[in-house]
Amino acid sequence: MEILIPIVLVVAVFLLLVALTGLVIITERQVGVVIKRFSSRSLPPDRLIALNGEAGYQAATLAPGWYFGYFPWVYSIRKVPITVVPQGEIGLIVAADGASIPAERILGKVVACDDFQDARKFLSNGGERGRQLGILTAGAYRINTALFTVITRQNAPQHGMDSDDLLVYQVESDMVGIVTTLDGAPIDEGEIAGLYIPNHDNFQNAQAFLETGGRRGLQEQVLLSGSWNLNPWFVNVEQVPMTEIPIGYVGVVISFVGKAHIDVSGSEFKHGDLVNVGHKGVWVTPLYPGKHPINTRVMNVELVPTTNIVLNWSPRTEQHSYDKALDSITVNSKDGFTFELDVAQIIHVGALEAPKVISRIGSVQNMVDHVLQPIVSNYFRNAAQAYTVLDFLNARSDRQTEATLHVGKAIRAYDVEAIDTLIGKIIPPPTLMQTLTDRKIAEEQNKTYQVQQEAQSQRQQLVRATALADIQQEMVSSEQGVSIAELQARSRIKEAEGDAQAIRLKAQGEAEAVRAIGDAKAQAYRAGAEAMGQQGFTAVQLMQIIGDQKVRIIPDIAVNGSGQGGGVAEALLGVLLRGELQRIPNGKPQSVE
Repeated sequence: MEILIPIVLVVAVFLLLVALTGLVIITERQVGVVIKRFSSRSLPPDRLIALNGEAGYQAATLAPGWYFGYFPWVYSIRKVPITVVPQGEIGLIVAADGASIPAERILGKVVACDDFQDARKFLSNGGERGRQLGILTAGAYRINTALFTVITRQNAPQHGMDSDDLLVYQVESDMVGIVTTLDGAPIDEGEIAGLYIPNHDNFQNAQAFLETGGRRGLQEQVLLSGSWNLNPWFVNVEQVPMTEIPIGYVGVVISFVGKAHIDVSGSEFKHGDLVNVGHKGVWVTPLYPGKHPINTRVMNVELVPTTNIVLNWSPRTEQHSYDKALDSITVNSKDGFTFELDVAQIIHVGALEAPKVISRIGSVQNMVDHVLQPIVSNYFRNAAQAYTVLDFLNARSDRQTEATLHVGKAIRAYDVEAIDTLIGKIIPPPTLMQTLTDRKIAEEQNKTYQVQQEAQSQRQQLVRATALADIQQEMVSSEQGVSIAELQARSRIKEAEGDAQAIRLKAQGEAEAVRAIGDAKAQAYRAGAEAMGQQGFTAVQLMQIIGDQKVRIIPDIAVNGSGQGGGVAEALLGVLLRGELQRIPNGKPQSVE
């Protein structure tokens, strides 16, 4: 008890001192809101905050420190904590005093007031009561709570707001923020969105947006991936995926907002208009493969394949589905038959030609339905009437070549290139198909017979060759025997010819020798006869022979003489003849060479 008495005395003295001096102490985490209890001047009826010493809430606040003269019977000092906006959040402001907001706007304009920390500047510079365009970003602020109500994420539900609305707005990766502004002048008539406005820091500086002509409503400009300090009372953001252009495509942009339409397609292109990027219309420059931040609320991106497009007039449908409405083509032939054709058309659209195609036709699907379908179908209907069914079938490659040329020329006028026209299945009447089938079977059978005949012929040749190979050795031996016989015969002929020639030569030699001897004897006889007379020379010769042959003359003559006195010569001649006959063996004469 004795201890409490000094404490009580100290407090009493302090309170007396405060009362006598008007001492006010504001700590570093406080703001002193001053209320003047009475004054000789009263506030205007439309004002809440006093600027000139009127009774009531004062514009000026007390910062941390010691203040004298604020006597409690004159002033009431409310000590409030400083306003803290945590990191990643924003603070919204509602002003309780200020000028009235014009009818065309719903939020108070931003004025220079040190982020709402200087209430006097706010009111003096024309600040407006109500919800404010300006916001508080992360930090600590000395706010006059008599003039400003600060809404943070902590107290948002008390003011009818979602706590998440007070977070710094995040646009996710690969997303685009489509912005709708909630304040400003209405959008011009005929427009669907506000045009691009520069220098407002992506809608974070709302006052700059409005001062440079920003309009209320859907905006052309978008927010890219990142964090943005946005006033949820001023903008509403919808996130949509970025526009992706796949590989093998280009994107043709059709913009419904932008600068005034100025055609840049040139005088040669008379089937549509093309504009530069940022203008209203079909952009002359396409979007190439990749991701693009396109505002899909005010722009349409038409994908155009730059690879070859295959379109089937048949039950088959390609993955792109452009040909889903195309069926087989029914045609009539020259001979009155009806049959169906399956046709495939391959086309190509160049990247720089894609905007022209879209400007002229509107879409790739429209090109297929309203251009290619009638061109291809009508060509084959017309072409089939010039041929019979069988002629059309047999000359299908010619018909295909003609179709390629015709279709290519026709669609080139639409800035589309025809790569090829292909005839697929042809479905003629069943009776004709049976005829063709029978004919084909007969042709194949004929080919089979020919192949079999050739096989038999080859088999015969093989047998003959095998037999020849088997007797080849005998044939070689025979041929060699014949050759040897021929050589031997030629040898014998040559030998016989040699012998004959030798005999002839020998005979000729002997004959010539006999002839020479005879000639010599004849010449000697003629000479002797001329000298001795015929009979005398003959007698001499006879005597010589008798002497040479040792012939007995007397007995033979006596016995064999005729006794008629023929003469001595005749007698000698007879003796010689008889002697010669006796020398002949076996009584047969021998030839004399």
